[in-house]
Amino acid sequence: MMFAVSSPSGAGKTSLCRLLLRRRLGLQLSVSVTTRPRREGETDGADYHFRSEAEFHTMRAAGDLIEHAQVFSNWYGTPREPVESALQAGCDILFDIDWQGVRQLAEWSRADLVSLFLLPPDAEALLQRLRGRAADAEDVIHRRMEMAAREIDHYDEYDYVLVNRDLDESVAAAASIVAAERLRRGRLLGLDAWVKRLQGGL
Repeated sequence: MMFAVSSPSGAGKTSLCRLLLRRRLGLQLSVSVTTRPRREGETDGADYHFRSEAEFHTMRAAGDLIEHAQVFSNWYGTPREPVESALQAGCDILFDIDWQGVRQLAEWSRADLVSLFLLPPDAEALLQRLRGRAADAEDVIHRRMEMAAREIDHYDEYDYVLVNRDLDESVAAAASIVAAERLRRGRLLGLDAWVKRLQGGL
């Protein structure tokens, strides 16, 4: 299963993904490639694979990215090989990507995709969260707010939508979605054979 989480910048998707991973649900994080500068405290290979624009476009041209998108003049993409290897090994993968990436994942393998869109409780809360990160200048924050309205337009393309009023509650809800999706009949490999054996013993 590919479990993709999206939200407007500052609505909490990265925090939610980090806390989901701490719950030891058996999810493996897909680490994106990006051309944006590394922020303080970020680690190459753990938070992102930081690459030059030339390196990124070489990967893109070679077909080494499952999805890619440009956001605020920076490029982001998902490396193909780790995702394919994880899926073939039966691992569930967690994606922290935007709506453009989710659309491309759906085109690549819709049957394996579960998507969640995270909404802020209101515009003021989103603005305060962006300012609280102290990562962007005020003009960038206002551009992010303008973009948020356009990103939210895509909420109805997702399987699930959560309003992130309380991060712990949102993480618990997301964990419940993961658990429920794993129990979908179509995801239970070998179920038909198991049921036949069960019936044979009755």
